[in-house]
Amino acid sequence: MRETKSTCPYCGVGCGVIIETGTQHNINAITAVRGDAEHPANFGKLCSKGSTLHLTLSPAARALYPALRSHRREARQRVSWDTALDTAAEKFARCIQDHGPDSVAFYISGQLLTEDYYIFNKLAKGLIGTNNVDTNSRLCMSSAVAGYKATLGADAPPCAYEDIDAAACIFIVGSNTAYAHPILFRRIEAARAKNPHLKLIVVDPRRTETASEADLFLQIKPGSDVALFNAMLHVMLNEGLLDDNYIRDHTDGFAALSLTLQDYAPTAVADSVGISASSITDAARLFAKSPATLSLYCQGLNQSSHGTDKNAAIINLHLATGHIGKPGAGPFSLTGQPNAMGGREVGGMANLLSAHRDLANATHRAEVAKLWGLDSVPAAPGKTAVALFDALHDGSIKCVWIACTNPAQSMPNQSLIREALARAEFVVLQECYTDTETARHADLLLPATTWSEKDGTVTNSERRISRQCAAIAAPGETRHDWQIAVDFAHALAAKLGSPLGTKLFPYQCAEDIFNEHRETTRGRDLDISGLTYAILETRGPQQWPFADGALTGKTRLYADGIFPTANGRAQFANTAQKSAAEQTSEKFPLILNTGRLRDQWHAMSRTGRAAQLYAHAAEPVITMHPADITARQLSGGDLVSITGARGAMVLPVAASGDMAVGNAFLPMHWGSRFMKGGGINELTSGVVDATSHQPELKYAAIEVAAVRLPWRLVAMAYVDGADAALEKLAPHFDAFDYATCGLAGRNQPIVVFRGASFTKISGERLAAIDAVLNIDAHALTFTDEKYSIHRAAKMSDGKLAAFRLSGDLCSQDWLGEWLETLMDTGSSGYHLVSGSARPPMATIPRGRVVCSCHNVATNEIAACFANGGDVADAQEALKCGTGCGSCVPELKRMAQASFELRQIQKRQPEHRADKVAA
Repeated sequence: MRETKSTCPYCGVGCGVIIETGTQHNINAITAVRGDAEHPANFGKLCSKGSTLHLTLSPAARALYPALRSHRREARQRVSWDTALDTAAEKFARCIQDHGPDSVAFYISGQLLTEDYYIFNKLAKGLIGTNNVDTNSRLCMSSAVAGYKATLGADAPPCAYEDIDAAACIFIVGSNTAYAHPILFRRIEAARAKNPHLKLIVVDPRRTETASEADLFLQIKPGSDVALFNAMLHVMLNEGLLDDNYIRDHTDGFAALSLTLQDYAPTAVADSVGISASSITDAARLFAKSPATLSLYCQGLNQSSHGTDKNAAIINLHLATGHIGKPGAGPFSLTGQPNAMGGREVGGMANLLSAHRDLANATHRAEVAKLWGLDSVPAAPGKTAVALFDALHDGSIKCVWIACTNPAQSMPNQSLIREALARAEFVVLQECYTDTETARHADLLLPATTWSEKDGTVTNSERRISRQCAAIAAPGETRHDWQIAVDFAHALAAKLGSPLGTKLFPYQCAEDIFNEHRETTRGRDLDISGLTYAILETRGPQQWPFADGALTGKTRLYADGIFPTANGRAQFANTAQKSAAEQTSEKFPLILNTGRLRDQWHAMSRTGRAAQLYAHAAEPVITMHPADITARQLSGGDLVSITGARGAMVLPVAASGDMAVGNAFLPMHWGSRFMKGGGINELTSGVVDATSHQPELKYAAIEVAAVRLPWRLVAMAYVDGADAALEKLAPHFDAFDYATCGLAGRNQPIVVFRGASFTKISGERLAAIDAVLNIDAHALTFTDEKYSIHRAAKMSDGKLAAFRLSGDLCSQDWLGEWLETLMDTGSSGYHLVSGSARPPMATIPRGRVVCSCHNVATNEIAACFANGGDVADAQEALKCGTGCGSCVPELKRMAQASFELRQIQKRQPEHRADKVAA
């Protein structure tokens, strides 16, 4: 066995991982992944997603060789790298020559390494002469960037993770940290255990797992963040809670903001914010009076048509109270992707240049041109993500190169995105998987290496640069992302008759690129001129800035009160509350919010291949307040139609008191690979923030209504090659009004298909689904044509191997558990197709899995709590919550609910005795 230190490819926490490799079937393969105890981001901890990375490397779905199609209606055929790159270069060169450099574009990813990002930026802006290079980081971080630049002067989160340990008050806004950044939430839990006086304030439109831990929870109306922050600042101003010295010595603009604050008295805005004036006042006092307040915020602020204002308004609170530049304090934006920060460092966005230079600044453009040995770089603004696909849709951009991202699932307003990709003259997709939603639209698919095969650097949320190292060799004909871009640059330069190919792209390895990148940062705010691969490998991950001659990076910024602005002073942003771009109406009266689940990540391109990550949430479900469900004459579990201005879909509904009345929530992860239609983003809006150009993914107006779909189907089966089976099932979605597919089980994946229809599905369709699931002529069957009931069950070695129920689903729960637990069916064969709601032998249903690490389900945990146990007892007896710890907030909620139920039960005999006496 060999071990390799690297980093996790999921969120921006940037956890260190140790990849274990060994020989399997005569090849070197990854056998396990564990946390790196020496990495300062996670100290050995991993969440449920990171700890299952080794389960996501499905060889069946890997792109292993270039594939090209000559016509849109044809399937792609395998070609050589020379043919692939020559074709791409010919297409792009002809487009550039006929229509100009701005007729092509690159859409890249926060999952690329910094070195990959650097090459794409140089390819577009240096060789081609277009600024049409943007990234999916535009969808998650651009408002945070704009907020930092508007107030502090630079895109530089000033804090470090160790500030969590030193904070006296933590203010979490628009982030379900317990789910989205669970390793940081473990650190918050540890800090609170060590310091019981540490206060936690959580602001969110729904009571999340993070909110359930709060000392003060502010359940605001969606989009009202600026009004809340301004009202808090109003309280601080009126009650003398501001740091007047800090405002005087280190900031500008407070006088103008203070006039705006007059309209934000808590009593004046309480109704529009949705909470009491006293709650606003309490939050303001806790924030301002704390010795050190740390704000943590994420997509709830960013993904908004006014995201820049929201980010700036929360930073105003820190500048006004002096809670910045000292241990435990500061405005800390949590990054969504593993290297969104690194991409911004190299200028990999349409409005940026290398080393945090601004495209609009002529001096900055001249500096980059000199660094690259060019006369100039283009000045015309590039197309940002939403505008880029709009331009592809209207034909002004004709060729697009997409790398390491899945816009046919992740972009808002999906019907327009799919139309844009269909209208494009040529679509290149540089990917490691063949089955993503975007892969269906690619004319040319170029096989790229993935995280365990790559070599380079990434930067996490706290400005910490880590090495990502290859643990196994690149499979098949795959190439590294930077290498593909360099090879294309050489081919394109030849087609254009340009001498710049070799001059601009002389690199032989990733370290060559890093060395050029660090030289571009010399003298800049993120100066890493003193950082090398050797330092990262010997001293471990380092924070920037790390200037030439430095021994370590800088833990936190602005301790001296000097900011990277023209006069060295921070700037208060004069923010005012604005309405959301899309308003509710009689037709669409509900506000839809979208967000992450605990065990899935982004478009499920990776996590969707690990069966155990479906255990906590098996399929997409829309969650609403019980009153909204009752008003629509619905019940939890019903299938409902969800409609909005841009699309519609059918999904199950769940009731939750954690939602506010008038609000609904959908997880962001499911796309057309896993469900009928274009996925969750059929409903979201492409309206963007005027400054950051980030779309409003968190707010859409919808309606939910009952839908009558009497004919149902559920099928589950152990299948060799689960990814291939899912891909074969997806075309059958169109035959249903509702359909989803996914995985279940643990060691051996189970393929799951669910469907519902207004009319009976044909026997031919059922046979085709059965064929994918290997439900053949040897299966036990039951058919009742009068009631359109068809059941089938297949056994292997006395155990259930597959089943399909159609027409009625009474027995699906216990059949599913029998399948997952490999229960011996004994002499119960005919019961498998009987349709009985109860199993033929006494078994205790497990319920939904809460702990993915140790496969512990709700009923097992509830039994422990019912006997008077607490969370510690459950952890000792069942091991739940002792792995990654992501389930601990849910365990606490279950323990509290069980305690409250026991208290009620204790009181009931007394009430009955009182009645008898009376």
